Amino acid sequence: RDGRSDWSSDVCSSDLMAQRALWKGQLRLSLVSIPVELYAAHDSSARVSFRQIHKPSGKRVHYDKTVAGVGPVKADDIVKGYEVNGDYILLDPDEIDAIKLETKKTLELVQFVGACEIPPLYFDKPYYLVPTDDLAEDAYRVVRDALRATEKVGLGQMTMRGKEYLVAIKPCGDGLLLETLYYADELRDSEPMFSDIKDTKADDELLDLATALIKKKTAPFDAENFTDHYAEALKDLIEAKKKNRKTQRVSADEEERPAGDNVVDLMAALKQSLGRGDKKAAVKKKPAAKSPSKSKERKAS
Repeated sequence: RDGRSDWSSDVCSSDLMAQRALWKGQLRLSLVSIPVELYAAHDSSARVSFRQIHKPSGKRVHYDKTVAGVGPVKADDIVKGYEVNGDYILLDPDEIDAIKLETKKTLELVQFVGACEIPPLYFDKPYYLVPTDDLAEDAYRVVRDALRATEKVGLGQMTMRGKEYLVAIKPCGDGLLLETLYYADELRDSEPMFSDIKDTKADDELLDLATALIKKKTAPFDAENFTDHYAEALKDLIEAKKKNRKTQRVSADEEERPAGDNVVDLMAALKQSLGRGDKKAAVKKKPAAKSPSKSKERKAS
């Protein structure tokens, strides 16, 4: 952390070498084009993950891509369908790939805003944007330092995994941080959520106490001060069960699958869907409605 930015950059070149770039293209500012690559800023492997096991047999649970009355189907026979008045409009993958968007390979900075002008509600996921080679570094540093000097954030759009994203780019230590943003129509209006809250003045004495408490607990932000207690408790539980000889165990060896059986486990199905830009899971399910409490928490953040 060099103190020149509020954003931490604890990523090193060896980390990037181990990762696969999620997007490669050109970062464009007017007539200047900079070859860049995009990498995930968060590490999903840090969280505890489980496999679903059929307890009576000790075998892993798998998920088929099936059709009613047909059974398992081949991935090549699956196309995307958009529902209209009870019918599905079918789209082949080639038809979708044929859509020409400049943002598939070019990320142009078309507008700049103050670093604090974008409400936190709009931010989605963070990524590291890095130059592809030494030749690109000079122009890359110019954009980084210009954004830092002006205290601005660059806005643009890019296409990745079958979707065009609105993105914000800002200095991050020695590099640039790219954050995907929600579009305006993707966010719910907060007014219906807060409409039942009475517009009355808070008690002065209670307000003074709350203000004093906030000032007392105010300190610079440091994410390392916070720990995922649930994940730590899970790790402790797993470690304790590992040491306990009475803990029930089953073989982790992958069982043989019947020839021609198009069985795909949930993780592989999700990865395949993401790779093709398909937001639907391997088996179509009705999306769960968001509870008002969760929506309130999201708006408040």
